[in-house]
Amino acid sequence: MIELLQRAAAAHGASTAVITDDATYTFADLLDKSTAMATGMRERGIDRLAVVDPDAATAIVCFAASSAVGAEVCQYPADISPEMAADLAQRLDHTTVLTRRGDLSFARTLTLDELIVDGGAELPPMPESRPLMVLTSGTTGGSRGVLHDWNRVVAGTLAIRPSPDERWLLAYGLHQFGGLQVLMHAAASCATLVAPTPRRPREGLAAMRKYGVTHGSATPTYWRFVLTQLRADGEPAPELRQVTLGGEAVPDKLLGDLRKAFPTAKISQIYGSTESGNPRSTRDGQPGLPLSALDAGEDADIQLKIVDGELWVRSKIGMLGYYDDPTLDSSGWRGTGDQVEVVGDRILFRGRRSEVINVGGVKVHPFAVEERVLAVPGVDIARVFGRPNRLSGAIVAVEAVLAPGFDEELVKNQIREACADLPSAFRPRSIRIVDELKTAGNKIARGMSKED
Repeated sequence: MIELLQRAAAAHGASTAVITDDATYTFADLLDKSTAMATGMRERGIDRLAVVDPDAATAIVCFAASSAVGAEVCQYPADISPEMAADLAQRLDHTTVLTRRGDLSFARTLTLDELIVDGGAELPPMPESRPLMVLTSGTTGGSRGVLHDWNRVVAGTLAIRPSPDERWLLAYGLHQFGGLQVLMHAAASCATLVAPTPRRPREGLAAMRKYGVTHGSATPTYWRFVLTQLRADGEPAPELRQVTLGGEAVPDKLLGDLRKAFPTAKISQIYGSTESGNPRSTRDGQPGLPLSALDAGEDADIQLKIVDGELWVRSKIGMLGYYDDPTLDSSGWRGTGDQVEVVGDRILFRGRRSEVINVGGVKVHPFAVEERVLAVPGVDIARVFGRPNRLSGAIVAVEAVLAPGFDEELVKNQIREACADLPSAFRPRSIRIVDELKTAGNKIARGMSKED
């Protein structure tokens, strides 16, 4: 990460690197702070550091400084609860944490100012090993620490050409690999990163309009909420040049809605994960990946294959292991948990294996039902999940947010009609109209609910 800042500062030092709610920073600003923090880390002997801070500039400085001195850095979710933060720190052996939050208790707490050494010495030669820890989403259990190395993570960005006129929206958290990808791409292209907080669609849309964002990368759920907000406020859509989706299966209807809302934008889909590293991408405007993605040779950085309906990956630029299990299978192949289906010349994503609902022994993929529900006029956004049932083990449940002016009972009946030709186990037995949906990391929370 430090090299990306050095390159950008050398070519465009006075250009705006980051815009946050509170301040604006140039590439020269970030490099100076990173160098000063690296000096402070060396003087204090810090070789592992966790960071809990919503400010994107602070996170960038911590990433760059740690990579410069070979210290392992791990960003926690900015809004993490004190209980979850304490649990993570215990499981991941983080004794030194950089944070400004007064409600968190760790063995050793520091602020960025305490690690900044004014007039810090020039950086020494880059260390051979520069560890990075990235957290998994934790949607199926507690978050795990995924071990990476900056040398592998940034390798794919070094060939990116400078595009200082681009402005990228940071919609992901920087504790997510998607957020790191956007950060590295923006730094490598000497572009401006627009980082509002909190990283919700409402604030993101406002930032796009206020700061003239040209490129946006977010989950399909995030983009659905952006479209809902656009319809609600009636204001002109931002003139985006690039819309990128990743992190979830992408419905064909959403792609069409995005084309209408952002007619001047190229639309791309990316596939990657915290474990596999840099993603695969497609720009053909169709759902899923082309079947040719399975044809990568042995020399490819990322290889894909399908095993029993699940996508497997082998990556030369991905993780080194988990903190609690640092060794990988000798073959390098691992299941992703993504359920896929080959239809014609496309690999279509059907949802996560952990989201499957077991209805009387029948495996129901929520995404298939969700596509039907989202096609119903008047449904702005919806989620399909499993609700416990004493007879069948689970039933399919739907929660939907209505567009303004639509009748609740009429839309419910239309949802039932839209799903009437599905197999019995797939048909929704519970349909609720709600004001907002449950999300996690700007993704729809599908699968089984704990509600009875």
